[in-house]
Amino acid sequence: MKKTILGISALSLSLGLFSFQRTDEKEANRPEKFQVAAESFADLQLLRYQIPGFEELSLQQKKMAYYLYQAALSGRDMIYDQKDKNGILLRKTLENMYGTYSGNRQGEDWTNFQSYCGQFWFSNGNHHHYGNEKFIPTCSWDYFKSIALASDAKGFPSNPGETLVQFLTRVQPLFFDKNVDPKCVDLRPGIDNVVASSNNFYEGVTQKEVEAYYDKFPTAGDAPSWGLNTKVVKENGEIVERPWKVGGMYGAAIEKMVYWLNLAVGVAENDQQKDALQKLVKFYQSGEVKDFDAYCLAWVKDTESRIDCVNGFIEVYLDAIGKKASYESVVSIKDMEATKRIKAIAENAQWFEDHSPIADSHKKKTVKGITAKAITVIVESGDAAPATPIGINLPNADWIRKEHGSKSVSLSNIIASYNSMSAVKGTFDEFGYDQEVIQRYKKYGALSSDLHTDMHECIGHASGQINPGVETTDKTLKNYASCLEEARADLVGLYFIMDPKIVELGVMPNMDVAKAQYDNYITNGLIMQLTRLKMGDNLEEAHMRNRQLNAKWAYEMGLKDKVIEFVKRDGKTFVRINDYNKLRELFGQLLREIQRIKSEGDYAAAKALVEGYGVQVDQDLLKEVLTRFATLGLKPYKGFVQPKLVPVMKGNEITDIKVIYPNSFFQQMMEYGKEYSFLPVKN
Repeated sequence: MKKTILGISALSLSLGLFSFQRTDEKEANRPEKFQVAAESFADLQLLRYQIPGFEELSLQQKKMAYYLYQAALSGRDMIYDQKDKNGILLRKTLENMYGTYSGNRQGEDWTNFQSYCGQFWFSNGNHHHYGNEKFIPTCSWDYFKSIALASDAKGFPSNPGETLVQFLTRVQPLFFDKNVDPKCVDLRPGIDNVVASSNNFYEGVTQKEVEAYYDKFPTAGDAPSWGLNTKVVKENGEIVERPWKVGGMYGAAIEKMVYWLNLAVGVAENDQQKDALQKLVKFYQSGEVKDFDAYCLAWVKDTESRIDCVNGFIEVYLDAIGKKASYESVVSIKDMEATKRIKAIAENAQWFEDHSPIADSHKKKTVKGITAKAITVIVESGDAAPATPIGINLPNADWIRKEHGSKSVSLSNIIASYNSMSAVKGTFDEFGYDQEVIQRYKKYGALSSDLHTDMHECIGHASGQINPGVETTDKTLKNYASCLEEARADLVGLYFIMDPKIVELGVMPNMDVAKAQYDNYITNGLIMQLTRLKMGDNLEEAHMRNRQLNAKWAYEMGLKDKVIEFVKRDGKTFVRINDYNKLRELFGQLLREIQRIKSEGDYAAAKALVEGYGVQVDQDLLKEVLTRFATLGLKPYKGFVQPKLVPVMKGNEITDIKVIYPNSFFQQMMEYGKEYSFLPVKN
């Protein structure tokens, strides 16, 4: 699944911290009038998206959407606890302070406190949503404490008999000490990545102990993803798993989800959708990963439903060793018109596999069941919000992809919100090599990005195969698996977007679209994405690592022929592509090698590639990039305020479902805290 946040957009805003425009609701929601930009603070810009097509749904479909919406949000507590065992404790503390503080809400100190609350909610905790490092309030502890003392003392999640002062003493280092739980995910080589990571997937165990424990489980054939939905702890000297299920860890939230999912079963559009939802409920009740695979198989088979959802413990980016999955949900409607482009690619998946530059022994002889569509997002939750993916390919299990197929989707209304804000001067205007490159990107950038995302998800993640007898990548490639899987999928898209076949399929008008994507990808991988870092940082997040890896490897391998050049002009650094066709060949060579690494489980080569090309940052270049970016007045990260579904009732019957588009991220976070808080502070 591609977890890409389009933080490098051509966006220029002049909004106040919490400014928004109030207009007549019907008028404001017209597509040409809809205000995409919401609040901005810290390094974040909040956006809004519409749900076109919702009013066309039948009442049955609207009910389905509403029940899945409620199920999605009912699991929200889990992501806070998964990212940090104190996450819910800290969130409830902030909610009480923000909601009940009786003092002056003006001035720099309050603004800094409010900004911290926004960052915390955006990141689902106090570890940065992209870099994974702990961030602390920019206001002082004395001011922070003064807010707490002027808030409702009964509203804090304190221990029995604990005074407010004692409670604040206990939580102070959790908020303010960077050395306490410094990294949610720590991927550094040569350390115990389990112990060093402060996520809540493991407690009291070492990486060696965890790996030895899971080495006992079979991985051949249709073996499930063992441990996907459990916390590993040590009890009485023995390693045990605590499953996330009804009656288990996170049981109170999962019971609420099951309640809403059962209501959704009652309004299913067809037997396939009903079967998938029933199997999802069974998984949440049993906690057995084999039941999750059964759900995934049923979900893949449901290709006709207009309403769909991703719901479960899905992606393993938050686990340094790639075993534990974070909770997320995406509820959506099929976008019938936008589906045509991605469907054309999916229907030719076998052609792409056959013509891939990877070794024949690593190719799938038969590519099965790739279902591709564009979707209109209704709501996102857990690790998919507020920072959202723009494309999805699921299920993640390689054996399901190989034997039964997968679903690839492009999030059309999310992408539309990003694209609607790209008309003014932005990042690529500053960092694009020259006006020819910039104008080509302005003309074709949106289409080129859409095509690359489609191919990344549809034929990228679905391509290639692991050699017989080689174990899954969480065991072979370990902490490098996620980065290399994203690099591999990116390279599939990059290699084929320059192929005449894409024009032949009618989804791309000419090769200038491909050139626009190459210009953007190389510039982003080598320069633009550095705007998300601070001085002294190296790359931590899997997608940022993969983009630099691909771009830097191609640059260095093409040095002799000057395929890519760094160019200095007026004291500024740019990158110029001199030969697009040779660059495509280089992308093909790297794709072949990364597929070999995955197919053969070559850990040493995986480490060499990622550490050699994907991690280290030139600090002089970083300083220059940050200085240039600061003049643009942009935010490097973006995410979304979610639409709200409201039932229209006649007695006890739902007669309609209305969509409301909130303006305030802060108000929405407070509402979610009241309406979807089911778990205790310690789980």
